[in-house]
Amino acid sequence: MMTPPAPKTSAPAPTAAAGRATEGAATPSTERILKATNLHKRYRMGGEVLHILRGVDLAVHRGEWVAVLGASGSGKSTLLHLLAALDRPDAGDIEVAGVRLHRVGRARFDAYRSSMVGLVFQAYHLLPELTALENVLLAAMVRRSLPTWFGHRGAAKRRAIDLLERLGLGRRLRHRPNRLSGGERQRVAIARALMNQPAILLADEPTGNLDAHTGEQILDLFRELHRDGQTILMVTHDQHIARAADRRLELAEGHLNPLPPDDPGHSGTPPLRH
Repeated sequence: MMTPPAPKTSAPAPTAAAGRATEGAATPSTERILKATNLHKRYRMGGEVLHILRGVDLAVHRGEWVAVLGASGSGKSTLLHLLAALDRPDAGDIEVAGVRLHRVGRARFDAYRSSMVGLVFQAYHLLPELTALENVLLAAMVRRSLPTWFGHRGAAKRRAIDLLERLGLGRRLRHRPNRLSGGERQRVAIARALMNQPAILLADEPTGNLDAHTGEQILDLFRELHRDGQTILMVTHDQHIARAADRRLELAEGHLNPLPPDDPGHSGTPPLRH
């Protein structure tokens, strides 16, 4: 079983709304771990300005699994990148575990990105020249200076091996990505995201490049993480994936709105058939 840590700090907030909770999952806390307020994001494309996010508000509580549905191009990945501090909003405020991102300096900004959040991408983003083990270790390396890394690499290596073994990759530690299947690559990416014990796991279409059977295996892994208390925010266009979450939201026309339990939303993607 995978046991994520409790966040360092979090602000109190009203109890999260209940959705279609994963069977056997831990009950989400009333402690708010993420809050986004009035987020706006624009991009210039040629002579046109695209207003992607138009005042997005979002709150996620510790131990909660929230799914954000939306059609392709609706701004789901843009929202995730803002929350992961990979990009900055044009307006609005983001607070994660008590840290207000727009008020921190560059050093703390980088520290937040490397330790407070774990990112899982649709395209895996593994370095092809590194083994599975080295790709996972990379997450621990980037949060430390070179001198301090040498004092911690033994413990980091043990944790990386433990994560990969728990994810069923004990015999793939020395394999490079080109010798791994799509599902195995995504498991390596999940291990890398968990390496620094993040307060919240952000997943961008984590089953999007996988067949239905392998995608279900990855979804089962997220269910296990959620049962162990990991906070998860996942964006997807797939209703089947979203139904595993405690709560579902829909991003459309730059706004984020809650979906009732039986509302499929307007993503246009039917549930997977198995």
